[in-house]
Amino acid sequence: MATLTSASAMLRRRLLPSLRTRGGGSSGHSRWTSPGHEERPKGIFMNRTPPPLGQSRKWEDWELPCYITSFLTIVILGVGLNAKPDLTIETWAHDKALQRLKMETINNNASDSD
Repeated sequence: MATLTSASAMLRRRLLPSLRTRGGGSSGHSRWTSPGHEERPKGIFMNRTPPPLGQSRKWEDWELPCYITSFLTIVILGVGLNAKPDLTIETWAHDKALQRLKMETINNNASDSD
């Protein structure tokens, strides 16, 4: 038991310094950033400068095909998944039970009329 305690204490001593600096310690340079990276974002989406007032943003080459494909995928999946047959075991069992009830009522009516 003593070896397990000493091993965990040694592991804790080795890991604590790295855990303290990982969250962005006050030392400045960390292992997750390199010199030249910004500390805080500028607040501009995707780091693009907005166009001047009165001008619209120019679309890139990939945007129109991507938007069209995404829209068509949603439409095809929406229609296809709503139109698929219901093949669950519950539906099958319900249909079989209704058939058996129908057969029983037919047999009972036939035997009552005799």
